[in-house]
Amino acid sequence: MRFCDVRITRGPLGAAGLQFSATEGAVVDFFGVVRTIEDDRIIDGIEYEAFEAMAERQLSIIAKHASEKYELPLVMIHHRIGFVRVGEASLFVRAAARHRRAALEGCGEIIERLKISVPIWKHPVYATVQVA
Repeated sequence: MRFCDVRITRGPLGAAGLQFSATEGAVVDFFGVVRTIEDDRIIDGIEYEAFEAMAERQLSIIAKHASEKYELPLVMIHHRIGFVRVGEASLFVRAAARHRRAALEGCGEIIERLKISVPIWKHPVYATVQVA
């Protein structure tokens, strides 16, 4: 049985409940965190916007593809929209598999495909005072 959970959210991201199945030997969690520097300038955060219905549909396609290709019984993809401060997570991905290679490769492919095909746009909010 496969379970895919995708969502676009305005709230903070956290690791979803840490309940493990006895059939999965590997669970990979990835957090994409807003960095301090964007385009060589200091930022306060990033404003994310999305065409939400299409973004969730694309995330579902990506999750299903990875689940089938890497035999991942669990895939979670959560992406924030709205303003995300420096140091906060904008993306959470979880991939579970019987073996670590499938979980690691599946998680990596999910992130790469997301960046290419999901209609989520980021707009850096630059700090008003730039430190030299």
